[in-house]
Amino acid sequence: MTTVALLGTGIMGAAMAPNLARAGIDLTVWNRTRSRAEPLAAHGASISDTPAEAVADADVIITMLTEGEAVRAAMEAVGPALRPGQVWAQMSTVAAEAVAPLAKLADEHGLIFVDAPVQGTRQPAEQGALVILAAGPEAARPQLAPVFDAVGKKTVWLDEDGASGAGTRLKLAAVAYGISLTSILAESLALTKALGLDPALFGEVITGGPLDSPYLQAKLGAVLADDFTPSFTVRNAEKDTRLITEAAASANVRLDMAEAARDRFRRAIAQGHGDLDMAATYYASFAAS
Repeated sequence: MTTVALLGTGIMGAAMAPNLARAGIDLTVWNRTRSRAEPLAAHGASISDTPAEAVADADVIITMLTEGEAVRAAMEAVGPALRPGQVWAQMSTVAAEAVAPLAKLADEHGLIFVDAPVQGTRQPAEQGALVILAAGPEAARPQLAPVFDAVGKKTVWLDEDGASGAGTRLKLAAVAYGISLTSILAESLALTKALGLDPALFGEVITGGPLDSPYLQAKLGAVLADDFTPSFTVRNAEKDTRLITEAAASANVRLDMAEAARDRFRRAIAQGHGDLDMAATYYASFAAS
């Protein structure tokens, strides 16, 4: 039986954990706020008070935290509990330049480092239908196979060097698409309303046509139902647009859509919508919401 320590039970970690437990994986979870991890005990997970306690007996360590500094802080804190040969699957969305220092930290402790962010939000995570974008040594893949199979529908292996950050770089490109699409949809719905029409009419035009998609329908439904239960929050979307635009600047490429989307997310946060689903960027089109 594979033993896994999952560090971070926010929206994504909490959605992934039940699938890991159902797959017969011996799962221990830790979250900085313990109360957010405790419901996972009902799914068969053990709850640890400290990250060091969680990783002590793990074959595989998964980090699913908010950003690179949080990942680094957690793994530095568990240093004495780490054992050479443990596999570290870094599945959080972090800056492209954060990957190499994390890989170096892994090497200092004799860990096998795999850069493995995921494409997908809460619902695919709950369904075990994430896409895992992985870079890491061939030797780690058999041990990670049951873990990745439990949480994802597909794993795309990109590189044998986790320090290359190939998984993270592809993740930033992929999430830029979802963020831009959400912002464009939000603007179209806001314009429909501002022009004196029911935004549902926009849905009637798009549904079933070449511009339709399950993702569009999910975000369209959130706005029309005024139900912004978070699958991926405005605050996290703003963070990711920062990572995207920073990566673009370092590569000397301009991303006008991502830069504009970040401005929208900032306005939505200022309006008090930061913890809602990112479809709440809809509100950023209006002076006050």
